[in-house]
Amino acid sequence: MRRLITFDWAIKRLLRSKANFDVLEGFLSELLKDDIQIVEVLESESNKDRTADKFNRVDLKVRNSRQQIILMEIQYDREYDYLQRMFYGAAKAVTEHLAEGQPYADIVKVISVNILYFDLGQGEDYVYHGQTVFTGIHKHDQLQLNEKQKELFQQTTVSALYPEYYLIKINQFNDVAKDPLDEWIYFLKHEEIKEHFTARGLQAAREKLDILKLSPEERVAYERYADDLHYQASMFMSSYGDGFHEGRKEGLQEGMEQGRHAEKLAIARSLIGILSVEVIAEKTGLSREAIEQLSGE
Repeated sequence: MRRLITFDWAIKRLLRSKANFDVLEGFLSELLKDDIQIVEVLESESNKDRTADKFNRVDLKVRNSRQQIILMEIQYDREYDYLQRMFYGAAKAVTEHLAEGQPYADIVKVISVNILYFDLGQGEDYVYHGQTVFTGIHKHDQLQLNEKQKELFQQTTVSALYPEYYLIKINQFNDVAKDPLDEWIYFLKHEEIKEHFTARGLQAAREKLDILKLSPEERVAYERYADDLHYQASMFMSSYGDGFHEGRKEGLQEGMEQGRHAEKLAIARSLIGILSVEVIAEKTGLSREAIEQLSGE
């Protein structure tokens, strides 16, 4: 089995290239059960607001089988306020792509795809889909579009006008691939593609995300990134696990502080060679000396 690059690293470095669109198109087509074609990768204002957004998120303009244009964002992170983060991202995408003076009817559909490598909320499934519906409090019926609205919006349901959310809880997947989407989730979890997998885009991923095809410099950077992820996971378990024992409030506080510091170090390591020392110091709160020490590791 060939070793493949993690999907989050691929989004950072490889999948933004038009030559590699077929990988993302395959994933999105299997997720949405539609024929998705990427029109372009968008550099949104919200990507520029936060360094974390720029590297943990990709915004796309895509076209579906009905030739409708959809704004789609794919993001991943390890945050307890992630539910609010994804709502913020979808809202920003809507407002950024409606020019001043445009009618509200021109608002473009937004779909938020969230790949989660941590536990978020409670639930037994590993893929969740969220939509906006309006239900009557007396008759319990669901609000529908009238014929004029269907013609104006070129949609058939009210929920189609509002952002949709997909939450993929990678660690909750049981490794049994029953359909093409499961094959993709297996890859997202294990960075492996089994020979018999047939999901759209996976064969392209097998060829284009092979670690052996990275340049020596890229391979070193990737290995450092992978080590950082393991370190973050370890610190997360120690800081949020051990500290919860009864009567260990002091240990919890200390563990959380250690976890936050470890996260800053991991972020700084991943940004070395991408941003200047001054910018990394500003974004992480670490000293210039600490970052320079990391650079020499």
